[in-house]
Amino acid sequence: MRSERVKKGIERAPHRSLFKAMGYTREELDRPLVGVVNSANEIIPGHIHLDQIAKAVKAGVYMAGGTPMEFSTIGVCDGIAMNHQGMHFSLASREIIADSVEIMVMAHGFDALVFIPNCDKIIPGMLMACARLNIPSIFISGGPMMAGRYQGKAVDLSSVFEAVGTVKAGGMSPQDLEELEECACPGCGSCAGMFTANSMNCLTEALGMGLPGNGTILAVEAARIRLAKHAGMKVMELLEKEIMPLDIMNREGFENALAADMALGCSTNTVLHLPAIAYEAGLEMDLKIIDEISSRTPQLCKLSPGGAHHIQDLREAGGIQAVLKELAQNQLIHSQALTVTGKTTGENIKDARVLNREIIRSVKEPYSPNGGIAVLRGNLAPQGAVVKQGAVDSEMMKHQGKARVFESEEEASEAILGKKINSGDVIVIRFEGPKGGPGMREMLSPTASVAGMGLDKKVSLITDGRFSGATRGASIGHVSPEAMEKGPIAAVREGDLIRINIPERSLEIDLSPEEIEKRLKEVKLPSPKFQKGYLSRYSRMVSSADQGAILKSEVK
Repeated sequence: MRSERVKKGIERAPHRSLFKAMGYTREELDRPLVGVVNSANEIIPGHIHLDQIAKAVKAGVYMAGGTPMEFSTIGVCDGIAMNHQGMHFSLASREIIADSVEIMVMAHGFDALVFIPNCDKIIPGMLMACARLNIPSIFISGGPMMAGRYQGKAVDLSSVFEAVGTVKAGGMSPQDLEELEECACPGCGSCAGMFTANSMNCLTEALGMGLPGNGTILAVEAARIRLAKHAGMKVMELLEKEIMPLDIMNREGFENALAADMALGCSTNTVLHLPAIAYEAGLEMDLKIIDEISSRTPQLCKLSPGGAHHIQDLREAGGIQAVLKELAQNQLIHSQALTVTGKTTGENIKDARVLNREIIRSVKEPYSPNGGIAVLRGNLAPQGAVVKQGAVDSEMMKHQGKARVFESEEEASEAILGKKINSGDVIVIRFEGPKGGPGMREMLSPTASVAGMGLDKKVSLITDGRFSGATRGASIGHVSPEAMEKGPIAAVREGDLIRINIPERSLEIDLSPEEIEKRLKEVKLPSPKFQKGYLSRYSRMVSSADQGAILKSEVK
C-alpha cells in the first residue's frame, strides 16, 4: 500500500504518533488510507452542503474497510466573481486546485482518493490532479440545484443576469427583478441549467469517473447521500482490483465524454477543460478532434440556456446513462470503455431507458444533426474559436456586421447597458484571453445584457476570452491566437466588416492578409494588468485557449 511509507515499520513510529495525536487508532492505521478531497466552503452555493456529502463518503469508506481522511481545496464561485476583478482568478484557480491536491496526496501517502467537487473550475482541477496522480479514485459531485419558479415559469441564475438587461431596457421593473432574485436560486447545488458546473459533472459520469447519477441527481435528494456512500464503498473495490484512473481516462473514455458533451449541448468551457485533463492523462485532444466528434454527434437535449429544460428534467427523463444508451445504439460511443463501477459503459447502460423523448430525443429525430458546440476558423481565428451553436437562434447562424471594438469586458458592458449597440453589430471584446485577461474572464454580464435587451437575435459577440455556460446567443469565444499574442483579433478596428457562418465553421474579417499584417505591426500591447502575485506568473506561463489554457512551459 502507498500509505506504508507513512505508517509502517519502527522508522515510522514518529509518524504514527502524529496520527494518534488526531485520535486515529492502530486498527484504523492498519487499513488503507483514503483521502477525501472535499471542496466545501461557505461562498459557493454548489459547495455549501458538501460537508454532508463528505460525511456520507466517509461512512461508505468505513463500511468497506478503509480509513477516510478529509482535506480541502479552494474554490471560486463564478457567479459571484462575475463582471469584476474576481473573474480573473476563476480559470486560473484550476491549476492551483490540481497542484494542491497533488501536494496533499504526495506528502501524505494516500492509497486511494474520493473527490468531492461541484462547480466550474473545481471539477476539472480535480480531474487533472486525478490523472496526474493515477491512484484508485472516484468522483462524487454535490449535485445540481433545483430550478426556481417565478410567475409560473422555471428560472435559474441566467434568468437573473438577463433580467438586468431587461430592466435597463425598460421591459421589467426593479421590483420585479428583486422578486426574481429571491426565487431564481432556491437552494444548494450547482446552478440549475447546463452551465459549466453541471456540464462537467455530467461529463465526469460519461467519462467513467463518476457513478451513474453523478451528474443529475439533485443536491437536495436523499439519493445524492446514498450515491456518496456508494462512492465511498466503490473506491475500496477500485483499490482492491487495482483499477487506476488512466485505465478509465483513456482515448475511448474521453471520446465518450466528448460525444455526451455534443449530445447534451454543454458549456463551451468544456472545450477548455477536457483538453487540459487529457494533457495530464498523456493524451492529445485538440480542436480538430473536438469538431470531428461534434460533426458526427447529433444534439439530443436542449437544456437551459439553450432551451427551457433543466437538469432535474434530464434526470427524470433517464439521465446521462439514457443519453449514452441512445448514442451507443447508434455506434456513437465506445461501449467497451471501463468505468468506476468496475464495469464497462455498455454494461452500465444495459437497463437505462429514455423516459421523455422531448427532453432526450432520438438520434433519428435530434434537435440538431450536429453537436452543441462548433469550432470556427478563418482569418480572424486561425487557430480556432468556439461557439455553443445549440444556444444560437437560427436567424444568427449566419451573420455579418460592422465591428464594435472594446478593449475590455467593462467597456463592452457599459456600451450595451448604455444602449450604444445597434441591431446588426458585431461586438468584439479583446485582451481578455488567457494571457491578456489574464485568466479568460467569463463574460456572462454582457451576453446576458444583450439577451435581456432583446438583441440576442440581432447582435453577435466575439472575444478572445470566454463566455459562461449560462450564455446564449451568437457568442463566439476562445478566439486564438489572442490579442495579447498579436492574433488577428488585435487588428480589428471599429467599423470593419466581420462575417460569421456557423454551419460552415467560418469566422472572417473583410481584410487582406497584407492589411492584417500591417495593422498587427502597429499594435501596441497593453501592460500586463497584474504586475505581481499569482496572476502575474500565470499570464507568463499560460498557453492559448485552443490548447486548453494549460500551464506548459514548452508551449511556443
